[in-house]
Amino acid sequence: MATSTFPKKPPVTKGAAVVVEYVDRSPTTQSYLPEIVKGLGVSMKHFFKNTKEMVRGERPDPVLERYDDGISTISYPEQKRPYPERFRGLHRLTQREDGSPRCVACLCCSTACPAQCIFIEAGEYAEGDKRRGYERYPVKFVIDELRCIFCGFCVEACPCDAIRMDTGLHATPYDSRDQFIYAKDLLLNQPGADGTVKSANPRHEPGDKSHPGVDRLRAH
Repeated sequence: MATSTFPKKPPVTKGAAVVVEYVDRSPTTQSYLPEIVKGLGVSMKHFFKNTKEMVRGERPDPVLERYDDGISTISYPEQKRPYPERFRGLHRLTQREDGSPRCVACLCCSTACPAQCIFIEAGEYAEGDKRRGYERYPVKFVIDELRCIFCGFCVEACPCDAIRMDTGLHATPYDSRDQFIYAKDLLLNQPGADGTVKSANPRHEPGDKSHPGVDRLRAH
């Protein structure tokens, strides 16, 4: 059985006097000069070391490469630690190839939201649009980021991959509540962490050869 490396202190009896060892403090010790010199020495050592590595290009990338054990710093916000793939950032709405919202206003996300922070007003596509009678689109799509608890249920409930939380962004510290109300246009133009706004969802679209061709009039 492994033994502890730290000696156990004897139990302190309640009411017993605690004896503190007296240390003779000289004027040099009282002035903290030796410790100040030691601290400056450590700082200068790391300063020259980091400067030399930066000039020679030998400094490891804190984002992609592992630092040595111990305390390390990065130059934030120029350098940022990568988020894990499942990180839930601010919301965004994905687009189709033609720039229209992939959202079909089915209300699955707002229904699944336990914080009730999503509001959707559904509308029909105009006469002549191939999607009219088959699916709807969001006339209004609003998310209250202050009420959101970032549970991700909206993303999981969406059948069209229309809403995502892969922007990699935290909420900006605004100074008014209105600025936390994200409307449809903002959500549609919010790019993902990869810089794209389109969705790679392989869902069959009306007009595609792979589309089954059903619609409301033909009773799907």
